[in-house]
Amino acid sequence: MPLPDKSQLAAWIRDNPGHAAKRDIARAFNLKGGERIELKRLLRELEDDGTVQRRRKRFTPPGQLPPVAPLIVGEPDADGDLFAQPQDWEGEDPPPRILLTYLGKGRPPGPGDRALTRLTPVGGEAHAYEGRIIKVIGRAGDRASQRLLGVYRRDRRSGGGRVVPVRKGDAKEWRVPEGEAGAARDGDLVEAERFGPAPRRGREFELPRARILEVLGDAEQPKAWSLISIHEQGIPDVFPQDVLDAAEQASPPSDTGREDLRALPLVTIDPADARDHDDAVCAIPDEDPANEGGFVLWVAIADVAHFVRPGTPLDQEARKRGNSTYFPDRVVPMLPEKLSADLCSLVEGEDRACLACRIVIGQDGEKRAHAFHRGIMRSPASLTYEQAQAIADGAAEAAGQGAVDEAVIDLFDAYDALADAQTRRAPLALDLPEREIRLRDDGSVASVGFRDRLDAHKLIESFMVLANVCAAETLEAKRRPLIFRVHEEPAEEKLEALRETAESCGMTFAKGQVARPAQFNRLLDQAAGTDFAELINLSVLRSQTQAYYAPGNLGHFGLSLRAYAHFTSPIRRYSDLIVHRALIAAHGWGEDGQTDDEAAALQDTAEHVSMTERRSMTAERDANDRYLSAFLKDRVGDEFEGRVSGVARFGVFVKLDETGADGLIPIASLGREWFRHDADANRLVGEETGRVIGLGMRA
Repeated sequence: MPLPDKSQLAAWIRDNPGHAAKRDIARAFNLKGGERIELKRLLRELEDDGTVQRRRKRFTPPGQLPPVAPLIVGEPDADGDLFAQPQDWEGEDPPPRILLTYLGKGRPPGPGDRALTRLTPVGGEAHAYEGRIIKVIGRAGDRASQRLLGVYRRDRRSGGGRVVPVRKGDAKEWRVPEGEAGAARDGDLVEAERFGPAPRRGREFELPRARILEVLGDAEQPKAWSLISIHEQGIPDVFPQDVLDAAEQASPPSDTGREDLRALPLVTIDPADARDHDDAVCAIPDEDPANEGGFVLWVAIADVAHFVRPGTPLDQEARKRGNSTYFPDRVVPMLPEKLSADLCSLVEGEDRACLACRIVIGQDGEKRAHAFHRGIMRSPASLTYEQAQAIADGAAEAAGQGAVDEAVIDLFDAYDALADAQTRRAPLALDLPEREIRLRDDGSVASVGFRDRLDAHKLIESFMVLANVCAAETLEAKRRPLIFRVHEEPAEEKLEALRETAESCGMTFAKGQVARPAQFNRLLDQAAGTDFAELINLSVLRSQTQAYYAPGNLGHFGLSLRAYAHFTSPIRRYSDLIVHRALIAAHGWGEDGQTDDEAAALQDTAEHVSMTERRSMTAERDANDRYLSAFLKDRVGDEFEGRVSGVARFGVFVKLDETGADGLIPIASLGREWFRHDADANRLVGEETGRVIGLGMRA
């Protein structure tokens, strides 16, 4: 094959993005020996005249990116879309804009992250490429300067120091030269920015240079543990000034155009440490002779849509956050405190704007009718779950509250009816206690246990589920676009894994049936009261798909419901605010309802809030793990009771009864004899004594 000319070389490079190293080009044109020297000269000429550019030993046309490249993620735009720029851009023109797609695998991306991305050219005016994120690979600044969250360790000899990373998987330390540490002191939790060139080839052992950008506090203090999770996951935790200003300027709505619901005994029932109250409930015995023994239920929800209008700074920030995030020592709210804890919160004794659902149920707990109202309410009491339960149980200390006591008793009577209907519906009946981390005033862990599961909790859950069903059905009937809460049925491979676990515990999980929640409930009933109860509950949970938000109705498998939408928590979930606006528009209640632009963007919004929900769940789990580790670190040498939760060739996993913490006991610690791993039966068997260690056993 003759030596190609420069036009042929340029055409081949253009048609083979990402594969145009000099060796690739020589192989494509079958060039050998002295021809490769000539090829090098031609490529240099193409590079000098700007026809091609060389990036990391590969040639590309100017402005063209390879199929896979590291990108720097920017801030979401007004619609919540994430855009990025190339990490390495050497062209004279501005770097191309890239629209990102996150498929829900691995850690969700956030502003400032570096993400390895598969690129597809689209050549559009708004963006030149679309990028599918393969993996988030670190933090970065506005361009190629990476960022790191870590602990600063001062080096007195050099006058500088090092940053030791706190993120799982970040093993390499960064060197902070003298003068670049700012106000950081030894032991501070800091955010550092890498600067300067990367270590030269052959000197990769050199530590990257960095400067301290921000001091976040003492890394040894407990309050740093949630900060680490917040920064690792890229959760926005500081409100922009224009958002705070908008919240401060907000004022309560007038009564005009609203129904007066202040005579209703709408009480709030929340955790003792709740700072906001976005739902209130009451149940009134139905006086209709045709519904003897039935109830009229009211579920009133804070009218956040009045304060947070589409396209405003408050709305853009709420959408960016997607939801509130809860840690043992703090909350990162979706809305500023002026709204979340004051104007929007259904505070006892104060007039508050609300959207309310009036629901008629029969004596059997089945819904007979429902309708939505926009009104003004005034809660006569803000109760904790424990207070409401005490009233229902007739505790002496709860007596004497008159009308409030009667309202609570009516609520529990209505709940009994709803519970009967729920039993017939047969939703997934998992029994997994919620871990509770209790802190001292200084932020250290006082204890780790599990929250009590009261009927008062179940009462509120049943009322909220019913109101959410009503919202979905109303908007479907009115043909108004909305975001559904979707939970699809489990995948077959997960069902097979659950079946194997059940069989190893001596239980049966029927095969070849169409999956139904009742099928899982029968397995849970088999396990109830046995050593395998917690293991089976966890295994059933792991077999389920992850719930998400979508503009299309695919039903809710776990709740055994045809249509379901989140309506009851607009202070802490953006998805619920979207549903409120749809209801306002559907009923013609004002100009603060759903806009055409918002309706057109529901797919993007649903994907975004699904991502922010997963991001918050990851941050909350990681922070709780750090608190739990700190609590157990001070108890080294103590003995705990637990159960075997997993068996592997190298040892057994044990879940502790007291805290729910998981730990590994290496096989070398089980005794002097050799243990054989029986993978089918999920157990270890001692070769000499025949000792068996299997799932569910006490440890």
